[in-house]
Amino acid sequence: MMHTMRWFGPNDPVSLMHIRQAGCTGIVSALHQIPVGEIWTIEKIKERIQIIEADNDKYTPLTWAVVESLPVHEDIKKGLPSREIYIENYKISLQNLATCGIKTVCYNFMPVLDWSRTNLNYEMPDGSKALRFVWEDFALFDLYILKRPKAPLDYSEEVQASALQKFERMTAEEIALLTNTVLLGLPGSEEAFELSNFQALLDNYKYIGDAELRANLYYFVQQIAPLAQELGVNLCIHPDDPPKSLLGLPRVVSTENDLAQLMNACDVLANGITFCTGSLGVREDNDLPKMIQRFGERIHFIHLRTTKREENPLNFHEAAHLAGDVDMYEVVKAIVLEQKRRKASNEGVISIPMRPDHGHLMLDDLDKTGKSKSYPGYSAIGRLKGLAELRGLQLGIERSLE
Repeated sequence: MMHTMRWFGPNDPVSLMHIRQAGCTGIVSALHQIPVGEIWTIEKIKERIQIIEADNDKYTPLTWAVVESLPVHEDIKKGLPSREIYIENYKISLQNLATCGIKTVCYNFMPVLDWSRTNLNYEMPDGSKALRFVWEDFALFDLYILKRPKAPLDYSEEVQASALQKFERMTAEEIALLTNTVLLGLPGSEEAFELSNFQALLDNYKYIGDAELRANLYYFVQQIAPLAQELGVNLCIHPDDPPKSLLGLPRVVSTENDLAQLMNACDVLANGITFCTGSLGVREDNDLPKMIQRFGERIHFIHLRTTKREENPLNFHEAAHLAGDVDMYEVVKAIVLEQKRRKASNEGVISIPMRPDHGHLMLDDLDKTGKSKSYPGYSAIGRLKGLAELRGLQLGIERSLE
């Protein structure tokens, strides 16, 4: 695998030199400063490439290996007539990226919210901090802070009662912290959603259910993927995180069957997958090694992390990379075998870009504040630890198969 890390740009407290020293040769980045739906110009793309490659003459070379993400405008997800404008802009951005030599583009199709957590500083037994999702806390936000009209339909009476009891005991500071956590913006963005207008954003999906969102996703892919195929660009959709409906919104990239339907909707190699073991691994019914075997040629990008389902299986937290519910040995073995298959058949990108995802906050990263504080899940040391473990596992598997 090509070892990479996500870098959020010049304001990221984790520097390119940090990533280089971690053992990476690839950078995963995006132009977060460009509003969603607007065109990524060749000028702006080259500007980012120049920053990434600035010290390549003196140190181990780095390349911009993956775009994560080229975001999909909400009008496309909602299937509005205006989607045609944004699809055309998306095509131009893809063409510009291809012109600049960037051939792997990650995106997602989650309505309104991207990833969702209820705790960004869950203390682990070793004192490090992890991301966590607690169903009761999410229900509390939905029912008693947001007060979404149809929220009671999504939670059992027991959950509603326990959430209410907890809500009544919370301080104003605790309520604000949970609200800000749930409404956190996209990774890399310094903007979060506002509670005052958040319900209005949800209301835009009032008449969009599972079938409608799938149709809008398939339409988008059918318009984009053939061009990507011509350009030699691999599109790769990120699974839902967590992989289930939230806030009454459908989520349609959560299971093996979801991925199969999407691959069949536009049967070209460029219509591919970001195989995130953390997102898919939250669901016990997802057999990850089997899915790698089934979709191997369509896997263009890999996120390796693992989550741990708790006593209540609706709750989970980010575990250490070789712990948790994901059988990382079998996952990495399946990836290594897929790369061997590609090499033998001389097809596809042999060395699939991989990044260690959502490292724990640990060591002196715990004490950083202000501009030196990393985005939740993206601290330097936690990801370094995860990458080191994964590189050792990969090497052991490769040597055992020789």
